[in-house]
Amino acid sequence: MLLLTFVWGTNWALFPLAVEEVSVWTFRAISLVGAGVLLLTIARMRGMSLVVPRSSWPAVTAAAFIYLVIWNLASTYAAILIPSGQAAILGFTMPLWTVLVVWLAFGEKPRGRMLMAMALAALGVALLAIPAHEAYATAPAGFLLGLLAGLGWAVGTVILKRANVPTPALVLTGWQLLIAAVPIAIGALWLGAGQSHSVSWQTILVIAYITVVPMAIGNVAWFSIVGLLPPGVAGLSSVMVPIVAMVTGALVRGEPLGPWQLGAMACSATAMFLALRK
Repeated sequence: MLLLTFVWGTNWALFPLAVEEVSVWTFRAISLVGAGVLLLTIARMRGMSLVVPRSSWPAVTAAAFIYLVIWNLASTYAAILIPSGQAAILGFTMPLWTVLVVWLAFGEKPRGRMLMAMALAALGVALLAIPAHEAYATAPAGFLLGLLAGLGWAVGTVILKRANVPTPALVLTGWQLLIAAVPIAIGALWLGAGQSHSVSWQTILVIAYITVVPMAIGNVAWFSIVGLLPPGVAGLSSVMVPIVAMVTGALVRGEPLGPWQLGAMACSATAMFLALRK
C-alpha cells in the first residue's frame, strides 16, 4: 500500500508532460503494451504459468475494458484539462463508488465504521474540490472525466473481485493491460493516421518511466491489494494517493497547497485508518 501510494501519487503530475508531443491514445497504448509484456515476461522467468482459466476470461476481459480503458483515457484527459492534483482527487472517488456499487448491486450495506470512513473520504474530496471550483467551471469536461475515471475503476474492481480468478496477480495484471491496450491502440492508429513527427528524449523517458513504474509495478501492487482485501476496503486503502498527487503537483507544477488541502489530508488519513483497522 505504501508503494502504491507513492508510485501512483507522483504519477499524475507527469501526464501533461507525456502528451506534449504524442496523443493521449498513443501514450496510453504504448504504456499498456509495454507494461503488459514486461509483467508477463517477468512472470514467465519466475516459472509462473501464463494460463488463465477459460471460464474466467469473460470477467477478466470485461473488467479490463470497463476500468483500464476508461480509467487510462479519462484520467489522462482530466489531468490535462484541470490541475493534475485535482484530477487525481476526482479519479480517486473510486472508494466511494466501489462501496456504493457493491451496496446497490449486491445488497451489501456498509457497516458503521465503513460508513464513517466513506464520509471522511467524501469530506476530504470536498475540502480539496471547494477551492478548485473555478478550475471545474472553466473545464467542466475535466471534472466529468475525473469522476468517470473513478466510477469505471470501481465497477471493474467489483467485477474482478466477484470473479475470484485463480491466477497470480502478476499474470492477471499483465493480461488485463494487454487486453485494455487493444481498443486504445486501434484508436491511436486511427487518430494518428497520416501524422509523423520526431519525439524528444524527455517525452520518451517520461513515457518509459510511467510504463515501468506506475503501470507495471503500481498495477501489480493494486491487484495484490484487491486479492487480499474486500472491494470496499481495497478502494478506501488507496485514498491517500490523491494527497500525494496534491503535494507532487504543488512541488512540480506550482499547484495550490494550503489549509484546505491539509484538512483533506487529515480526513483521508483517518479514513484509511478506519478502513484498515481490525
